[in-house]
Amino acid sequence: QVQLVESGGGLVQAGDSLRLSCAASIRTFSTYAMAWFRQAPGKEREIVAAISWSGGSTYGDSVQGRFDISRDNAKNTVYLQMNSLKREDTAIYYCAARKYGVAGSSESQYDYWGQGTQVTVSS
Repeated sequence: QVQLVESGGGLVQAGDSLRLSCAASIRTFSTYAMAWFRQAPGKEREIVAAISWSGGSTYGDSVQGRFDISRDNAKNTVYLQMNSLKREDTAIYYCAARKYGVAGSSESQYDYWGQGTQVTVSS
């Protein structure tokens, strides 16, 4: 059974940085594409960033240049480094996984989801 556990969320001020982590209980983690999505109150869930099993990445337009996704296959963990945070980055951030996939940007491409971690950015 695949489990994804997010951590690192919290309350920060605009302009601050934060790093989210997602620990995956996947035996063959290196073969999985991983992604971060987010959902703000009253809005649909959207892609933040994704990284393929081979390391290729893609980003949502609103975070391009500010956020960085990375993975450590030895630790079965994917990270999201968030810099220059804005109020509009406030959301619940979810980790997702799919086996052998490319770094897709659609929710339907992912098979496993974490419970989410809250990120709140105050001005």
